[in-house]
Amino acid sequence: METRTLGKQGLKVSAMGLGCMGMSDFYAGRDDVESEATLLHAVERGVTFFDTADMYGAGRNEELVGRVLGPHRAKLVLATKFGIRRDPNNPNARTIDATPAYAKQAVEASLKRLGVDVIDLYYLHRMDGKTPIEDTVGAMADLVREGKVRHLGLSEVDGDTLRRASKVHPIAALQSEYSLWSRDPEDGVLEACRELGIGFVPYSPLGRGFLTGQLKRFEDLEADDYRRHSPRFQGENFTRNLALVGHVERLAKEKGCSPAQLALAWVMARGQDLVPIPGTKRRKYLDENLGALDVKLTAKDLADIEAVAPPGVAVGDRYPAAAQSTLPKSGKR
Repeated sequence: METRTLGKQGLKVSAMGLGCMGMSDFYAGRDDVESEATLLHAVERGVTFFDTADMYGAGRNEELVGRVLGPHRAKLVLATKFGIRRDPNNPNARTIDATPAYAKQAVEASLKRLGVDVIDLYYLHRMDGKTPIEDTVGAMADLVREGKVRHLGLSEVDGDTLRRASKVHPIAALQSEYSLWSRDPEDGVLEACRELGIGFVPYSPLGRGFLTGQLKRFEDLEADDYRRHSPRFQGENFTRNLALVGHVERLAKEKGCSPAQLALAWVMARGQDLVPIPGTKRRKYLDENLGALDVKLTAKDLADIEAVAPPGVAVGDRYPAAAQSTLPKSGKR
């Protein structure tokens, strides 16, 4: 397994990580047995970078990851996040809390659920619009000094916020959505990461599964699949976005790989400081995703992809209105 380094402090991880959210939440078809098998298969395949958050499944995902990966802990990098609070009595109700007090409360709960003494990479999931980033990162830096966290990360912030945060404590990674249909980080965020020596972790590098070519109709989504509420998957937006998928499928066929592998290879080719974390709860898709590591794109391949998937190609917002409002201005396309 190829490795890449996040940040200037030398956090070394597998070149592709595994996003674990869908094993416990948001996507239909929860299957703990297959999810456990997928986590262990990832370890066998050399994946060392696993991503979760305290809000995924209201803590269930951290418990799953911690229980299954516990015996392999010494060779793994576990990343989790805090800042989005969920009401256990109402799964649809959530608030954002980036206060120092909550950071110190949340880390204790995550450590317990993961069954670990220290978290390798601890992210602020979202800013709350009230707490200065200096205050939040200051509290997170305290967690490093206390030995509860090794490295700090932020999610979905702009370049100026990154610069302010970095003055308080080194930031190892920024996690934001980035794919052929979500290229917002190119509006100054990737530039800021490179200026500051911060690694970039793209989530949803397969466009929440849309770029795999598996979805052909809105009706293919199960009733409890949260993508039913995502603007890009609705009505005319769905139909228009299928045109992009068709182009990706054509180019993938010419390259001799799957659409998912082409989309992931494109993300990997954006720089050695990028480590995508495609999510899956099935071993067969994990193997397909890891196959992207063997897809080498030529200059012509990249030009052909750019021609069919320029910035802003996707139709519709990334999230429903409430979640969309939590994104930095540069990430609201």
